[in-house]
Amino acid sequence: MTDLETVPAVVDPVTEEITETGEPTAAHIVKVKRGENAAAVVLEARVMGTPVEALCGFVWVPSRDPKQLPVCEKCTSIYGLYKEFNDGLSDTPSD
Repeated sequence: MTDLETVPAVVDPVTEEITETGEPTAAHIVKVKRGENAAAVVLEARVMGTPVEALCGFVWVPSRDPKQLPVCEKCTSIYGLYKEFNDGLSDTPSD
């Protein structure tokens, strides 16, 4: 036997991220930090061409008027949970 011991291999699982391409098929509620204005975050992303993340996890670069699309059911559900646990949130997120 040698001085080297057999060390079991450490397996680091790789998570495959699937990114949707194209225009979103629903209007999403943008995830923002406390004190940030969602409309300002979306406007900056449109101007700069940077991606934003929705409450449901969908990531995209805003490029069109979301009022023309139905609201994402997952985002609505998640916002409803936030609203239940946080006083002061409106019935719908501000524009």
